[in-house]
Amino acid sequence: MRKTLKYLGLLILLAILLLTTFIVHVWYFKPFSINHFFTRTALQFAIESPEMLSSIRVFEKFGIDGHNAQLDDASMASGDRTFKKMHEAHETLLSYADEDLDETEKMSKDILLSLLDIAVEGEKFRFHNYPVNRLFGVQNGFPSFMESTHQIHDYGDAEDYITRLSLIDTKFNQVLDGLKHREKLGILPPQFVITKVIAEMQGFIDTPIEENILIDALIKKMEKTDLSRSKQEKIAKLAVSEVEKTVYPAYQKLIDYFVALDDKVENNYGVWNLPNGEEFYKVALKFFTTTDYTPDYIHNFGLREVDRIQHQILTILESQGRDIAGGFEESIGNMAVDQRFYYSDSDEGREQILDDYKNIITQVSEKLSSHFYDIPEAEVDVQRIPLFKEKTSPGAYYNRPAMDGSRPGVFYANLYDIKATPKYSMKTLAYHEAIPGHHFQLSIQQELKGLPFFRKMVPFIAYSEGWALYAERVAFEMGMLADPYDNIGRLQAELFRGVRLVVDTGIHSQRWSREKAIDYMIKNTGMTESDVVAEIERYFVMPAQATAYKVGMTKILELRDRAEKSLGDKYDVRDFHRVVLNNGSVPLNILERLVNKYIEDSQ
Repeated sequence: MRKTLKYLGLLILLAILLLTTFIVHVWYFKPFSINHFFTRTALQFAIESPEMLSSIRVFEKFGIDGHNAQLDDASMASGDRTFKKMHEAHETLLSYADEDLDETEKMSKDILLSLLDIAVEGEKFRFHNYPVNRLFGVQNGFPSFMESTHQIHDYGDAEDYITRLSLIDTKFNQVLDGLKHREKLGILPPQFVITKVIAEMQGFIDTPIEENILIDALIKKMEKTDLSRSKQEKIAKLAVSEVEKTVYPAYQKLIDYFVALDDKVENNYGVWNLPNGEEFYKVALKFFTTTDYTPDYIHNFGLREVDRIQHQILTILESQGRDIAGGFEESIGNMAVDQRFYYSDSDEGREQILDDYKNIITQVSEKLSSHFYDIPEAEVDVQRIPLFKEKTSPGAYYNRPAMDGSRPGVFYANLYDIKATPKYSMKTLAYHEAIPGHHFQLSIQQELKGLPFFRKMVPFIAYSEGWALYAERVAFEMGMLADPYDNIGRLQAELFRGVRLVVDTGIHSQRWSREKAIDYMIKNTGMTESDVVAEIERYFVMPAQATAYKVGMTKILELRDRAEKSLGDKYDVRDFHRVVLNNGSVPLNILERLVNKYIEDSQ
């Protein structure tokens, strides 16, 4: 018996040594299997972002939650390490021979390679951005993250919340160092960015601490737990103290920097004005569209699409007995002032908008079987964009659900300007952001089985935004937009994306002014001026991103048309959607490869 135990102990020790050797080899050297490499790479990048780990919540079920008391490292040194890892991952990935891989492994290699190729190519432009602007940045991202993502279930979670508040000074200083470095390189934001972030941050710290979203969100989260009243009061008191001594001073320091910067910047220029800006814009277009389309090609394609879609809208308006003799701008303007299309400008009206969005999502969810085989498990909620940032936020956006099911996907609606939410546009917006758009696609992607983790998370904008825009068309084909005015809302949304092609390339390649871009968008979309200004300013700070939507949708429609013509009676749109959705987010050239294989296999 003693001898048996001795051998058993030796076997266990040997197994531990072999496992340890295997883990060390996989972590520090080239893994034997490419799938181990995928896992290692995803893990190495994930552990560098505690905020992302808090969002996806994959480690909490194993009792690993230390990241919930940390914030992402925003230092330039962290950026250096990230690019070093990208180069190493790129080199290792290329060392795996295609002939040694099965079909799924080869596909995963090609997907990751397309990401790393553009990352390596774009490294020289790593500072060609404006990390603090009205759309995103630590100044509005941190409060939103704490409100929407940091979960509180027990006292430890509440303590982590306080710890994160205490770390904001460090993070703001890291961001400030990066801003000063960009200033030395001659990379300064447009003037409107400076004006608006100062106003945004000043409004944030002018709010009484007890009413600040950081305190309000904390209190609401604790009220839903089993924490005693005394513990809740203790945490709330600590939070108020931390906001007063750490958070508000950090914001003030950033405000002071932008006030000083305001004297150095006078104009609103596209990225053509940055060092080597024209080349940067071409790289940005390549990244966001996953194509080699030139700025001129995208601009001219946009102009053609604007003419085509406007003609369709005018045809519908005429069929409804409306006078279209004045052309598109006048005709769409006359429809836009019709009061029957708007809710009351009140709290009750805004609550009704949220309720109606939820009803729209419920109704389309009941009709999905005609066009889809696969339905995601994750739920979706509709919420108002937090008040502190809705004035400078886009019309809507979506946050994906937590992987552990603890948080649903959320469609955030902007209710600041009631006139920006006409009833005829609501269905299309809900289809885009929720079902069968972003929530549908992203939830299915997260729930995929048998794929490397990175393929559940990777965001190719042309694919994901192209799908969401395409989803608006699918909902129409499902019969969800029977009212002609609802269909005009859909066409307006597509027209909006066509106009984006024109103004984005106009700003960054053809050197349009902010005012020219605003004027063009107002005349050619029928959108409210407040929405147009927010959109145009978005394109200034996110060059090329807005082109991805229409480029992606056009490619999906092209591939669907090819499949339908090639397969004839064998074609089923549900099969096509399964191919598009059940491989996760991919570059458009790889999506084309997948559809071509589906056609070949089906024949």
